[in-house]
Amino acid sequence: MERPEIVVLLLVGLLIGTGVGSAYARARRGWADYQTVRKTVPGARRAAWLLIKVATTKIGVIALLLMGAVAYAAAGSDGEPAPPAQTPSPAATPSVRAGR
Repeated sequence: MERPEIVVLLLVGLLIGTGVGSAYARARRGWADYQTVRKTVPGARRAAWLLIKVATTKIGVIALLLMGAVAYAAAGSDGEPAPPAQTPSPAATPSVRAGR
């Protein structure tokens, strides 16, 4: 083989090796990230279910309080109705001011 052919083969080998090496490094990083996330999923899942449980409990308590308030309002009060408010008579409020 001649010298230019060897140089061309070396350059092609370097290009292919660089591409394969970077792909391998990317795959290793991806696998390590996947393993890290996979270990954190159960804890995150437990936290999510806990938050859902807290939210549904609060919604349930608020719904029960609202139903109780509606039932209380629908039943009415057991006492006598309040007397009507007194309105001022027209004679008590002068319509024209004296001296003007």
